[in-house]
Amino acid sequence: MTAHTDIAASGWVSRLPRAWLPYLLLARVDRPIGIWLLFLPGLWGILLARVAWPDAIRLIALFGVGSLVMRAAGCVVNDLWDRDIDRRVARTADRPLASGAVQPLHALVFLVVLLGCGLLVLLSLNRLARELGVASLLLVGLYPLAKRVTWWPQLVMGFTFGFGAPMGYAAAAGRIDLSWALLYGAAICWDLGFDTIYAHQDREDDALVGVRSTARLFGERTRPFLAACYGATVALFGLAGWSSGLGVWFVVALALPAGLLARQVVSLDIHNPARCLKLFRANREVGLAFALALLVGWIQAGLW
Repeated sequence: MTAHTDIAASGWVSRLPRAWLPYLLLARVDRPIGIWLLFLPGLWGILLARVAWPDAIRLIALFGVGSLVMRAAGCVVNDLWDRDIDRRVARTADRPLASGAVQPLHALVFLVVLLGCGLLVLLSLNRLARELGVASLLLVGLYPLAKRVTWWPQLVMGFTFGFGAPMGYAAAAGRIDLSWALLYGAAICWDLGFDTIYAHQDREDDALVGVRSTARLFGERTRPFLAACYGATVALFGLAGWSSGLGVWFVVALALPAGLLARQVVSLDIHNPARCLKLFRANREVGLAFALALLVGWIQAGLW
């Protein structure tokens, strides 16, 4: 397996003031795919709840900002916990905390600023969404520890990153119901699948340093495991829409995200880190395809 890094320090961020660069890299703004993957389940929840368009647009904008700052905050927490491990893994050795470009105290100050911005977004939501948002902080804090104690840190990641789905639904609908639970289940299974692909980039280094993952757990059996995760994603998403009153055209529209996920399963090569990263990033289009299915369903039903 060829050592590589996914840090894009020479991209657009390099044109910003040099003093900002370590913090921008710490927040992973050079790699916006994480923002998308945090935002998209929230978008699903908002669309599934079918609120009036002005409210939907307001919530989508708030979740966009919230995804940006909370993904950055989660990266800071992760890198504070993992800085010693990151120094020993090829892909992560150049991260700002691991390399010493940012000191832990400065990272903590940066984290407080990010959480303050997230709090402003949270206070703009209804009470139920605010309560769920506060509860999610426990997951954000504990997720980086999961790889030390369980072979299923990607499942913990699913509960954490997928939390946008129940948050979005609660913010739009103001309630918790069966559709809420089914959508959260779909988001968890989706995250479990694509984060397993992502973890294959570090599989060999993780074995050396003792970090656990579903990539190490399943190894050569990853393809059937991934098919099960993605199959459950489509099934649970379809049930969430069906329980909300969406009909045949919604089910038909699910063929697009299902096909995109199937292509990932077929083309997976766990021994090619660059290929794994490409497949991981392809989930932005998958998430948008699921959102499109919701829009098709509501328009066909004449309810939006």
